[in-house]
Amino acid sequence: MSPMESIYLDNNATTVIHPEAAKAMLECHQSGLVNPESQHQRGREARRILETHREQLGQLLGLHLADIHADHLFFTSGGTEANNLALQGYRLAAEGKNRLVVSGVEHPSIAATADWLATQGVEVRVVATNSNGQIDCGHLAALVDDKTFLVAVMLANNETGVIQPIAEVVDVCEQLQVPVHVDAVQALGKIDLHFRDLAISSMSISAHKVHGPRGVGALITKHGNTPLPIFHGGFQQSAVRPGTESVAMAAGFTKAVELYLKSSEDHRSRLQHLRDRLESEITRRIDHALVVGEQAPRLPHTSNIAFRGVDRQALLMALDVTGVCCSTGSACASGSSEPSPTLVAMNLPQDVIEGALRFSLGIFNSEAEIEEAIERICAVADVL
Repeated sequence: MSPMESIYLDNNATTVIHPEAAKAMLECHQSGLVNPESQHQRGREARRILETHREQLGQLLGLHLADIHADHLFFTSGGTEANNLALQGYRLAAEGKNRLVVSGVEHPSIAATADWLATQGVEVRVVATNSNGQIDCGHLAALVDDKTFLVAVMLANNETGVIQPIAEVVDVCEQLQVPVHVDAVQALGKIDLHFRDLAISSMSISAHKVHGPRGVGALITKHGNTPLPIFHGGFQQSAVRPGTESVAMAAGFTKAVELYLKSSEDHRSRLQHLRDRLESEITRRIDHALVVGEQAPRLPHTSNIAFRGVDRQALLMALDVTGVCCSTGSACASGSSEPSPTLVAMNLPQDVIEGALRFSLGIFNSEAEIEEAIERICAVADVL
């Protein structure tokens, strides 16, 4: 490949939309679909198509859809809104319970919402994190009580790729019948994801992490665990998430998930091969480089590499000049120069925190790109 050709290794921030997902959306727009809440014939046709996509997506993700005890899938504008709806909506439905327990490695849409709820009088408790990036379930058990209205723990971290022990979390919470919300935005497609098998109360997902459109996600809730709305002014989606639904967005979302899951095993194997090659070569050639979270189960496409003794911002900018696109952490907090809260929660050494960059691969990355990225990264790290 060309020496200055851009190499995109920031797929945890967003992915390039799959052509087939874009095609599904275009077909919706060109067909002249109207508001699915309209009662006339064209409105009813739009509703039929929308609900078909909702059902297909639910089936792909392991929802129970068969009877009056069906689970619910509420379309949102993305993972951030879905997480806000879960935390704020369950708080509104808490019936006197006032404790929220979250992990210390959550996405900003959970962490910042928890901080805001604390200003509203909610008792927020944060679970300690082990040095490998997984939460301390013993500490979780000490924090959960009969006044806890929700426990929120992400399925896999967006910065390190570390997978959390959700089964243990559920075991702790079941004893006191405390609902568990899981942010599964980064995990979708990269590991097996079956909502009912997780035995959780709710789950958030987003289309643009699996080569779907930006601007659409979903909150999935188990039957009987519906949050109260945080938006008002409409009756769409049982008034839990009011606002006109986009059939085209739902179509693109469903198609992207369908395509990703259809080849998920191949994607995972290939992504892990490329990630392992990236990590092994960089750590072999650069003595001060190490992989964060290496001792824990991780997503196959995410690599957080610390270049000890190197300033992460300087390294990021230098790599950008060479055409390597990566990040210093969550894209939703990328404007901040503060150290990563995730790495701080892991109690890592300061030189690791200050030198850490995230490289996240996608299904359209090639072996040639990874080899070229290794050369560019090593060349830049050697001179900083």
